[in-house]
Amino acid sequence: MKMLKSTTIATALGLCLPLLAQANEAVIRKNLTERLAGLPKVEEVRPSPMPGLWEIRIGNEIRYTDATGTYLMEGELIDLRTRKNLTEERVAKLQTVDFASLPLKDAVVWKSGNGKRRIAVFADPNCGYCKRFERSLQDVKDLTVYTFLVPILGGDSPEKSRAIWCAKDATASWQAWMLEGKAPAKVSSTCDDGAIERNLALSKRSHVSGTPAIIFEDGSRAPGAISAEQLEKRLQSVGKS
Repeated sequence: MKMLKSTTIATALGLCLPLLAQANEAVIRKNLTERLAGLPKVEEVRPSPMPGLWEIRIGNEIRYTDATGTYLMEGELIDLRTRKNLTEERVAKLQTVDFASLPLKDAVVWKSGNGKRRIAVFADPNCGYCKRFERSLQDVKDLTVYTFLVPILGGDSPEKSRAIWCAKDATASWQAWMLEGKAPAKVSSTCDDGAIERNLALSKRSHVSGTPAIIFEDGSRAPGAISAEQLEKRLQSVGKS
C-alpha cells in the first residue's frame, strides 16, 4: 500500500513539474514585458543549471531572472566545481551554424593548396578588421575560404559589394580590394546581385552582428579577426573533432 502511494505521488509530481515550468515561463514573460519598457523580444525562457534561476534568451544574448520575473541579472554563470563558464558554453551552442546548409553559391571563393579545410566568413568590404583577417589568411595552407559579402557598415559598402560580386572575376576583385586597395570597377546595372540581399538575410538568421564572423566546419565560430596562428589552431581542433 505504501509503495502504491509513493508511486502515485511520484507520478503526480512528474505531471505537475512541466505545468509548473510552463506557468513560471508565462509569469516571467508577462512581468519582464510589463516592467522593462522597450525590452526586445524574449525568444526563450527556460530553467538555468542553477536551481531557482531562470535563463532568458534575447537573440543570442543570455540574461537571468527569478521564477517571478522580479529580478534581472546580467553576467556569467560559472560552475565552481568544474570551473566551466556555463553562460559562455550556452552562447557558443546558440551561435553554432550548420556549415552544410550554407548557400555556398552565394559566396566569393578562393583556396590555397589542396583546399581540404574550409571556413566561411561574413565580411564587409569596408571593414578594416576584415582586411586584416584577409591578409592573415594568405599565410594559412590548404584552405578554402567562402566569403559572404554583407554590407552592414553603411557608406559605399553596398556599392562596393555589388561591384565585387558582379565583377568578371569576383575573387580577383575581392582580393585586389582587400589586399591591395584597388577599388572594384563599376559594373552593369543589369547584374544579378540578389546574392547580397540573401547574404544579409542569412547573417541576420545566423545572429551575425559584426564582421568578420568566421564559421568553421563543425559549426563553431570566431567573432572578429584572428591571427594566422590562432586560425591554424582552430582548424586543427576542428579536424580532430
